[in-house]
Amino acid sequence: MDPIRNPYAPGAGQRPPELAGRDEELAAFDVVLERVARGRPERSLVLTGLRGVGKTVLLNALRGAAVRRGWGTGKLEARPDQTLRRPLAGALHQALRELAHPEVEQAEHVLGVLRSFAERQAGPDAKLKDRWSVGIDAAPVRGRADSGDIEIDLVELLSDVGGLAADVGKGVAVFIDEMQDLGADDVSALCAACHELSQTGLPVIVVGAGLPHLPAVLSASKSYSERLFSYRRIDRLSREASDRALTAPAAEEDAAFEAAALTAMYEVTGGYPYFIQAYGKAVWDLAPRSPITADDVAVAAPEAERELAVGFFGSRYERATPAERDYLRAMADAAADLGADPVGAVATADVAAVLGKKPQSLSPARDALLKKGLIYSGERGRIAFTVPHFGRYLREQAGE
Repeated sequence: MDPIRNPYAPGAGQRPPELAGRDEELAAFDVVLERVARGRPERSLVLTGLRGVGKTVLLNALRGAAVRRGWGTGKLEARPDQTLRRPLAGALHQALRELAHPEVEQAEHVLGVLRSFAERQAGPDAKLKDRWSVGIDAAPVRGRADSGDIEIDLVELLSDVGGLAADVGKGVAVFIDEMQDLGADDVSALCAACHELSQTGLPVIVVGAGLPHLPAVLSASKSYSERLFSYRRIDRLSREASDRALTAPAAEEDAAFEAAALTAMYEVTGGYPYFIQAYGKAVWDLAPRSPITADDVAVAAPEAERELAVGFFGSRYERATPAERDYLRAMADAAADLGADPVGAVATADVAAVLGKKPQSLSPARDALLKKGLIYSGERGRIAFTVPHFGRYLREQAGE
């Protein structure tokens, strides 16, 4: 079939042609936006899930919904080696520009507070190379959001931003991807600010996305975070939604799938959105004609698997040291030996048993993999891959 007309999009964070299976989340967020705009209490939102389930895509879709309602929005991606102050300042600057407050003097004041917040990152004695321009022309407002204590400063800043949004009957939404990578102080500050905003009723919300252990990260920072956010687990698609993700884009190009082909696609993809796009692209390119058959899926599957082995699995595996790779392979073997769910957790003691070592001696490798985001721990003494099908990939690689 014509590869130029191929409708599938397996890029990282790239919106698929059919955002299937996320109607409930989109509808719930519309309710949040409307309630906040009317001054009614509502919680900020946290999306959690494995890599490849479409968290970033959904985060962008939610941001689009806020933009269509005239909200000011900004987005940032948390990084382990970066504090929150600088990227948040950039995101809020964009949100304030989108808000377009008609009163110049009030808008300039809040922009000045934002500049003070941003410039506190380096401090007055910082070297020139550590200074950076926030791109804000307004004069800094001294004594507001510039104490150097991120928790105090963030509460003051978001309170001022919320007041500006309330003046025009709109809201501000900050979208944070990879939220689990925020530092402990930044997580604490963000929770405190959201807590303050929820009490004052100001129209500012935070929408975060991260790995499955993100709720535990937030809870460890502030005990009340369990009630502060609305948590939504983003998982693989149902069979119906998976079929729609394949058939709707194909129909736009006057193509179709046979029923047996859809069954075969669900078996190889497991319903994971990224895999659906990757296999869909490979099948389209290699199928000779429409309708696409189960035989076409069987022919294209090895090509899709090779692409995933390099770009999805391999790139992550290469980030690990030899000792860390041994630990990853032992995790895969432990899961297989126990007959565990391929995306489920295994006990660290079982991993140690596979390697014939004491669990304590493997702590450095485990901790490094946790920091690299290759595994996560949802409960004490148990770990799991952040990437679906990663265990299968490791075992197949070992077999080769």
